[in-house]
Amino acid sequence: MKIYLDNCCLQRALDDKSQLKILLESEIVLSLLTLFESGKIDLIASDVLFYETLKNTDILRQEYCLDILRKCKIVVSLDENIEKRAKFLNGAGIKPMDALHLAFAEEGGAYFFCTSDESFLKKAKKLAKETKPVSLFELMKEIEK
Repeated sequence: MKIYLDNCCLQRALDDKSQLKILLESEIVLSLLTLFESGKIDLIASDVLFYETLKNTDILRQEYCLDILRKCKIVVSLDENIEKRAKFLNGAGIKPMDALHLAFAEEGGAYFFCTSDESFLKKAKKLAKETKPVSLFELMKEIEK
């Protein structure tokens, strides 16, 4: 099963866990990483995930994400199809970086595209092609099936 986690999801385990929602999402991400490490799921890396990670000035977060991304067997590079799709998604109301993430996920053949941004998720659910946009909680339920 191929899954694309956007940058917010990828880093969720490092966020302040004083809010119950963030604590639970963090545990889901850690569980996903365990499944990834054991080969039960495939995580998709992309040029935009590497770009955002390298822009992060928090070295701990940067190293944490790079460690995960470097282990991904599927790495999607920017191409003309992704650029066109991202421009379309941006024109439909999705922020540029979010549009790129969804376009990379689709191009990489992700079955699930996961984000913790609820506003983006609503838009993505309306515009996604074969890739299914989900929250971390929805992803957990799908994996348990």
